[in-house]
Amino acid sequence: MSISKVSRRLTEALAPEVNDIIFKPRLAGFDETFVPLGDINKAHVVMLAEQGLIRPEHASALARGILAMEEQGPGAVPLDPSREDAYFNYEAHLMSLVGADIGGRLHTGRSRNDILATLDRLRGRAMLIELIDVLLRVRTTALEQAERHAGVVMPGYTHLQPAQPMTYGFYLAGVAQALERDSRRLMDTLSHMNVSPLGAAAFAGTPFAIDRQRTAGLLGFDTYIDNALDAVGSRDFLLEGIADLSLLAVLWSRVAQDYFVWTTHEFGLIEFPDSVATTSSIMPQKKNPVVLEYLKGRTGQIVAALMAGSMAIKGTHFTHTGDANREGTLGFWDAARETLRCLTLLELVLRTARPVAARAGRLAAEDFSTATALADHMVRAHDLSFRAAHHLVGAVVRDAMDRGVPADRIDADMVEAAAREQLGAPLGIDAQAVRACLDPTRNVAARASAGSPSPDTLRAHVREAQGRLDGAHAFVDDWRTRLADARRELQDTTRALAGQP
Repeated sequence: MSISKVSRRLTEALAPEVNDIIFKPRLAGFDETFVPLGDINKAHVVMLAEQGLIRPEHASALARGILAMEEQGPGAVPLDPSREDAYFNYEAHLMSLVGADIGGRLHTGRSRNDILATLDRLRGRAMLIELIDVLLRVRTTALEQAERHAGVVMPGYTHLQPAQPMTYGFYLAGVAQALERDSRRLMDTLSHMNVSPLGAAAFAGTPFAIDRQRTAGLLGFDTYIDNALDAVGSRDFLLEGIADLSLLAVLWSRVAQDYFVWTTHEFGLIEFPDSVATTSSIMPQKKNPVVLEYLKGRTGQIVAALMAGSMAIKGTHFTHTGDANREGTLGFWDAARETLRCLTLLELVLRTARPVAARAGRLAAEDFSTATALADHMVRAHDLSFRAAHHLVGAVVRDAMDRGVPADRIDADMVEAAAREQLGAPLGIDAQAVRACLDPTRNVAARASAGSPSPDTLRAHVREAQGRLDGAHAFVDDWRTRLADARRELQDTTRALAGQP
């Protein structure tokens, strides 16, 4: 009679459909889980030995077996979906090395539930560190390009209409600042993730005198989760991660949309090298922004992962369940891997995009985005209320548009004519002042308030942002050092337990 390979409670083997649809796909990721699963086992056996919960000779044999498996690698482990998942397959192979009795003692004081919860946090932690690292490279590029293009004047837009002049460097510094918030969110999530569920067992703890802080420390966690039910029943740290990535994706999609418009012939503000474009199979003149389309399109998948995970979890009980802790978390790994790819492309976009400075400056001069500066001058120099100045300049702009006169051709006579019409008297405005207000380069330079596009103000902002970026790099370096130190201790302690030098 065929029976279950993992339980004598179950008298029948898994149906082929269950094996093929549920468990075989889970084992496809065994290579990714093998090392962290081995680390969990090492930490647990070290703790069991130190607490006197298993005999020294058993602990030593287990340590030797785990180290032997680590040396052989995941390819040496026969994978059988009838054993359900990575844990049982790992355990079965360990038993084949050290014997069923000794191998079975490794599970003292724990459950597959807390093992899986710990595995998710270890893998998620490593993924977040990689994501933060790549994101910092994107921020570095954005700030470098912001500094380089601090003086390249171009139109700024609201509602996709010419609004006020800015610089391309100012735009990039804004993108870098938004990416900085994304970095901080991921750093916060990393800290939230770095607490250990190991020792929670199934959800109600264990009667064995385990030391949860010891296993937490060996695995590089800051501490352990107090409540055992919450420890195994919650994967909100992964949903938090997807939420962070969704916000990041929405940002890069908006940036891609700006470039998408700016690279059109109609705008002609930005050029990309041919190496990041494609062409048409039929239209020989085409240069298609395939990278920008990829970035925009993939955002939908990442945001959808947050919705899919939330919907999978929302109807589950607050305890360990497969739909919450397995199905509800699948989206994080896919979203994280896709984010790594998209961040690489975003860095490429920011690094290779080149402003068409002559056209950008000409558009900023002609498209009436300098009009606000003329109204500001009337407030300062002619004691008008801003609303009166707004109406007056609006009349000037309307007259210029009706006559087909670009913004940089507006003169003092046109302003005075509008003043007589709007105010009933001439303004007495200086012709040179009109020209200065309508010069986009001088317009930008005059905007020197905190956070403005003035090149001097912008360069000071970039220097400050670079300092914060250096701090973020130090944050990642510190994490890597801490985790490397913890893993070194784990390896050394396990080797000592195994009687190996």
